[in-house]
Amino acid sequence: MEIISTLAGWEFLLRFVHFLAGVCWIGVLWYFNLIQTPFFGTELGGQAKSAITRGLVPNALWWFRWGAMFTFLSGWFIVLMKLHSGIGLGDGYMTRVLTGGLMGTLMWANVWFVIWPAQKIVIANAENVAAGGEANPEAAARAGRAGMASRTNTLFSIPMLFFMGSASHLPWFNAGSSDMAYWLIAGLIILFAEAQALIGPGSATQKPLTSVSGTIHAGLGLTLILFLVGAIVNS
Repeated sequence: MEIISTLAGWEFLLRFVHFLAGVCWIGVLWYFNLIQTPFFGTELGGQAKSAITRGLVPNALWWFRWGAMFTFLSGWFIVLMKLHSGIGLGDGYMTRVLTGGLMGTLMWANVWFVIWPAQKIVIANAENVAAGGEANPEAAARAGRAGMASRTNTLFSIPMLFFMGSASHLPWFNAGSSDMAYWLIAGLIILFAEAQALIGPGSATQKPLTSVSGTIHAGLGLTLILFLVGAIVNS
C-alpha cells in the first residue's frame, strides 16, 4: 500500500490529520468568537453565562486546545518533509507556507500559554461562585486577556488560511524567492498584531478587536497588507 510505504503517502496522511485538526481548532475558535461571546453580551446570554462556562466551555476548550496542538505538530512535520524533499527555505512556495506557519504558531502559543491558563481560572471561579463561594477578583482580568488573545487568533486565522492556500493555488504569487526585506517587513507586521494578544485589554490599538465585525475587517486588512508586501517585495 503506497499510502504507508512511500513518503508521498505519509505526507498525504499528515495533510489529512492537519486538515481534520485544523477544522476542529478553527471551527471552535470561530464558535467562541462569532457566536458564544456575542451571545454572552445579550440579556439571555448573561443569565446563562455561568452555566455555559461550567458545563459547555470546558468540553469545547478540550477540543480547542488539542485541535490546536495536532494542527501545529502535523503542520511542522509537513514543513520538515518538504525541506527533506529538496524545497528550500527561500523558495516562494515555502515562503507562503512559513508566513502562514508563523501566524499558526503564534495562534497555537496563544491557545496553550494565554487562553487556556486564563480560562482555567475563569472556569474555577464560575464553579466556586455557583457553589456559594466568593468570586475570584483575578477572574475578570484573566477573562479579558483570554478574550483578546482569542480575538487575535481569529484575526490571524484569515491571513493564515489565505497564505496556506496561496502556496499551492497561486503559483504566480510564489514566483521568485523570499529575501530578508520580506521577512523583516512581514515579521514586524505580524508581531505587532500578536502584541495585541499580550498587552492588557483597553489599548487603543485593540479597538478593532472589540467587535466581531472589527475583528473580521482587521483580519481581511492584515491579509491584504501581507499580500501586498509579498507581491511588491518579490516583484
